[in-house]
Amino acid sequence: MSGLRLGPLLRYADGSSATVWVETSRPCTAEVRCADGARGASPTFRIAGHHYALVPVTGLTEGTTTPYEVFLDGTRVWPLPEAPFSGFPPSVIRTPRPGEALRVAFGSCRWAATPAAARQDPVGPDALDSLAVRIAAAPDGERPDVLLLLGDQVYADETSDATRRWLAARRDLREPPGSQVADYEEYTRLYHESWLDPEVRWLLSTVPSCMIFDDHDVIDDWNTSAAWLAGMRATPWWRERLLSGLMSYWVHQHLGNLPPAELAADPLYAAVRAAPDGTDALRAFACRADADPASARWSYRRDFGRVRVLMVDSRAARVLDEDDRAMLHPGEARWLREQVLDGREDGRDAYDHLLLGTSLPWLLPHLVHDAEAWSSALCRGDRGARWARIGERLRQAADLEHWAAFPASFDALCGLIAETGSGPGAPATVLVLSGDVHHAYVAEPTWPAGSPAARVLQLTCSPVHNTVPLSMRLGFRFGWSAPARVLGRGFARHAGGERPPVKWRKKGGPWFGNQLMTLTLHGRSARLRLEQAQADGSLRTVRESVLTT
Repeated sequence: MSGLRLGPLLRYADGSSATVWVETSRPCTAEVRCADGARGASPTFRIAGHHYALVPVTGLTEGTTTPYEVFLDGTRVWPLPEAPFSGFPPSVIRTPRPGEALRVAFGSCRWAATPAAARQDPVGPDALDSLAVRIAAAPDGERPDVLLLLGDQVYADETSDATRRWLAARRDLREPPGSQVADYEEYTRLYHESWLDPEVRWLLSTVPSCMIFDDHDVIDDWNTSAAWLAGMRATPWWRERLLSGLMSYWVHQHLGNLPPAELAADPLYAAVRAAPDGTDALRAFACRADADPASARWSYRRDFGRVRVLMVDSRAARVLDEDDRAMLHPGEARWLREQVLDGREDGRDAYDHLLLGTSLPWLLPHLVHDAEAWSSALCRGDRGARWARIGERLRQAADLEHWAAFPASFDALCGLIAETGSGPGAPATVLVLSGDVHHAYVAEPTWPAGSPAARVLQLTCSPVHNTVPLSMRLGFRFGWSAPARVLGRGFARHAGGERPPVKWRKKGGPWFGNQLMTLTLHGRSARLRLEQAQADGSLRTVRESVLTT
């Protein structure tokens, strides 16, 4: 008999269809049956000894909420009857109704380690656990329509005590990469640890989710620079780590991001499903993606009525050559521009809100931005070979690899946002959603020649479940201060580069803690709420603000 090893995860949902992801213990047919008669079924596919299915559910009715169950070869396996799952309400699929408000919750950086029963969680309460508890207590109350997870869903380079013990039982941790994960099987351990948390498992079964990777999904500072990558490729373990990271991401996260029509047209998905074992096809794809980032697109688009969400790959799509350094390779940059402007031809009103999901913040504290732009100029050789070596050491030591460290890409994004937010048919808001930096803040840019009509904001929210040292907290606070701006201008003068095409100021924060932001978008209005997880399992509202009316 097949068992449910992981999931279900409700990934995609629109007015009439959805997708539900599962991992099973053996080959079988996975089926989703809804209380209203909607259903779907799919045979599992095999990757590296594991069995998965992404079940397309059709026949849903617009504007309804329907409970669902999961069956494997006709045997019901979800919901689970035992505690703690017996205390949760049924998992449901909610389909949107046109004109309704859309609630988008987002955050990043969730270290999944759970504390021993006898001690307190060392990084504080988990914001996703707290969200699950609140929804379960009032299943008919307010809940997100979609959850955007903006990177670091798993930590391949920072494993828990339990995972280290598991790793030690299968290999010698004195050999590289030590207590970090090494291969696909070890990646599956991370996803099990993360997604078998009872509250999170139930939450992801009942709230649709969109995901994108960041560095820790592979390794800290992934693709910082050409020198960094050359050093990693010289190690004996890096290639297997990277290929396993991309393969496991494709299976566990990327597939569920895609609408059913895109899945149906995806040749890799078709090849994996058609083969008795899809491992070789998926590994060949990962090899091509490693050799040529332009061969794979991890970015994607989701439209929720009048809200457009573009999740942007700001890790694997990079160009690292110092003479042509870019956050997005040319093909990816063209794709982003096409998706942003699609439907805006002839001044048409294509959407009310544009959400750009990029794991790395576009607008940083001023001192951090200037330091990153300065290091980029040094590494490019603008101040000579000696300074280039110093700049590379600083870049890798201080994690100077956000949008600011790719000045041409930063400027291009500024220009695209200004173009998008201006002219006939401009949206009410252009909101850049980010994480990575283990705190939350709101920043607003202005353009010297006149700002766009749309409200443009950088909304950064991190972590969901992690921490930040006191020294970094103090550094981030100082980074926004007037003395920091003066210091930053000194970096800029030494670099000899031009000032950024926008100015910006902090509108809120920094806030520290395990937290989530939620946008409520209705027509052309937008509201923002920041909530932090509390020791009693609740979420406390820290900030509410009206972005547009």
